[in-house]
Amino acid sequence: MKVVIADDEPLARERLRSLLAEQAGTELVAEADNGLEALQACAEHKPDLVLLDIAMPGMDGLEAARHLAAFEPRPAVVFCTAYDAHALSAFEAAAIDYLMKPIRPERLASALERARTLLAGRETQAPVSGQAKAPRSHLCARMRGSLRLIPIEDVHYLQAEEKYVVVHHARGEDLIEESLKSLEDEFGPRFLRIHRNCLVARHELVELRRDGEGHTHAILRHGRAPLEVSRRALSQLREQVKGL
Repeated sequence: MKVVIADDEPLARERLRSLLAEQAGTELVAEADNGLEALQACAEHKPDLVLLDIAMPGMDGLEAARHLAAFEPRPAVVFCTAYDAHALSAFEAAAIDYLMKPIRPERLASALERARTLLAGRETQAPVSGQAKAPRSHLCARMRGSLRLIPIEDVHYLQAEEKYVVVHHARGEDLIEESLKSLEDEFGPRFLRIHRNCLVARHELVELRRDGEGHTHAILRHGRAPLEVSRRALSQLREQVKGL
């Protein structure tokens, strides 16, 4: 079983490394000291299991776990933390176990056995529907084994194209494998739907402009061209624009 350790404390990583060395059938393939490095390590090594700290600088473990949920194959996640206050959030992020520091060898062995059972059965680690989760601070685009994190505040608009969503942002464009509907559900207050295939950041919308043929277009602060507004979305959009 291939394992990645992510913890910003060198002594904590050293202890996990030592404990893993005593467990048969495990291979430590990478270490990381923050959430972004953990995602990059997982994209490169495709581990079966990630031992993930929660309180890390930059991207924390909870957000990293939510990005890992979109990976294919999806690694099992076990949180390793000194605080029990995050337990509910950890399981909402579909972790298979939650280990308190200092980690005891028998608890680690139990978590590894859970991971083996999961991998053997290829069960789905799907969160329970209806869970309240804070929106992510970034979107994650995967490109040939590497990752690009896009800050949500840098996104200008999101446009669905077949099975992908094109993220138009301050540094260019990237594809992500998420549905427009799931993004609207997660980031709803931040975006306005102007078409069945397009969400626009509220802060980007400058005006709604009608052309000579009666079609309405959204003019964006950083848009290269006006975006079509569907008739179905127009009525609700006008109401929302009044509050901008």
